[in-house]
Amino acid sequence: MFKYTYNTLVYGAEPIELGIERVASAGYDGVEFVGEPADADATAIAAALDSNGVRASSIVSIYTPERDIVSSTASVRSAAIDYVKANIDYGQLLGADVVTFTPTACMKISPEAPIDQEWDWAVAAATELANYALGAGLQLVLEPWNRYETYLITRTAQAIRFIDEVGSPNLGYMADTFHMSIEETDIAQSIRGAGSRLSHVHLADSNRAAPGIGHIDFDPILQAIADVNYTGWISYELLPAAGDVWGVLSGAGAPEFKDPYTRSAIAHTKEIVARLGLE
Repeated sequence: MFKYTYNTLVYGAEPIELGIERVASAGYDGVEFVGEPADADATAIAAALDSNGVRASSIVSIYTPERDIVSSTASVRSAAIDYVKANIDYGQLLGADVVTFTPTACMKISPEAPIDQEWDWAVAAATELANYALGAGLQLVLEPWNRYETYLITRTAQAIRFIDEVGSPNLGYMADTFHMSIEETDIAQSIRGAGSRLSHVHLADSNRAAPGIGHIDFDPILQAIADVNYTGWISYELLPAAGDVWGVLSGAGAPEFKDPYTRSAIAHTKEIVARLGLE
């Protein structure tokens, strides 16, 4: 029913070919990539995907202060749009289905301009990018983050209002259970509220480790995902419990996030799916 993919971000600076091999050997259908196309060799990645019998599922956009869709500086807004377009081009080269979109830079927790103005900038950008993605054969998906990483769109209800205002059939909703565990009163009910707009899923536990390591109950969540007739990618974007996750990943790393969590994440999910009869 579902297709499973794993985000290689948590593998740090190791060769991407090794990460692809690890994901494939754990039984995944696809691989999710970090959106840094300028640093990637798409030809080599495509060859590694092919040789391991998996495909690219999605490209996750990383928003820095220089890539802020709602910056008060016009040149920064323009650079952010160009960056997402580059991710869409990258995804097209790899044969991916999805590129993620979030209006603000990560960890930016207060606005630079009136909220209504920032919302309008975000709507205009999402409209342009959804159309661009449609031309490339990919879908753009809006991911709400939690209050410690953004301020503009943190909950499903806000995301749905935004998507409906944009009005593009090529802009979908993305659910990330780590963020939702902070912001939503009922994760499963929020997913049901999104309905057919649900277009991509990140499963991570309350501590952003693999499902089953924290205290989220994934049974009702997976049931809700099935109830809205979602048949897309189930992805795992896991990160270590650290304020400076990039320092951890580029240093000694967090070895449990490699083979142990790569294998346990999909196994835990498939056990629930089988037990609930969702296959």
